[in-house]
Amino acid sequence: MTRLSAEQLRVEQDKTLAAPPIKYGLLAKILFVVMDLFYGRKRSWSKFKVLEIIARVPYQAWEHVAYIAITHSYEDRDFARRIFDRVQEARHQQDNEQWHLLILEEWIHRQHIPEMFFLHRIVPQVIAFFYYQISWLLYVIKPSWSYRLNVEFEDHAEPEYMLFAWEHPELEAEPFEIDFKKDYGDFPMMADVICQIGFDERMHKEESMMKMGMARFA
Repeated sequence: MTRLSAEQLRVEQDKTLAAPPIKYGLLAKILFVVMDLFYGRKRSWSKFKVLEIIARVPYQAWEHVAYIAITHSYEDRDFARRIFDRVQEARHQQDNEQWHLLILEEWIHRQHIPEMFFLHRIVPQVIAFFYYQISWLLYVIKPSWSYRLNVEFEDHAEPEYMLFAWEHPELEAEPFEIDFKKDYGDFPMMADVICQIGFDERMHKEESMMKMGMARFA
């Protein structure tokens, strides 16, 4: 993923906050309501961690379906190559979401933010399980539907991160000292990291939008 400077991130933050949200479908609305019911409407570190646990799911579902497609279409080399390229793209996006999760988990641990085992360990896995099944099924029926759901999810996540950075100016003075710093990016402050994660979500959204358009004509 593209890594931006602090100045570039502030520009992108302003763009995000000025952009209107897209119109969400029923499935996305249900997911957002469930998240708010369990974790409140207020943005928090723990809620972001749960969000990232769920964010990996569509990419895992697409990867799974793609591998099945490759297995049953090995005689068509060109088709198999295109599918394998999609597997690699899904894996790259999934890994990026995983870095987000690891950074948030370490920050929560270092800041001694209290969490409940059931609410922050069990419930996210249950939500992720059902989200996986939906993403997988939609992708099998019509890939553009699954891409669209991910577009809506990422469109919701992007401004949440940007708003969180805006709501917490103290993060501008909080150094980014995490074990995964070299893996994700050498950012000076936590505010930069939060904005970068928000920007990553936009990139995921735009990639899914591109795939959604391609899937319609596949």
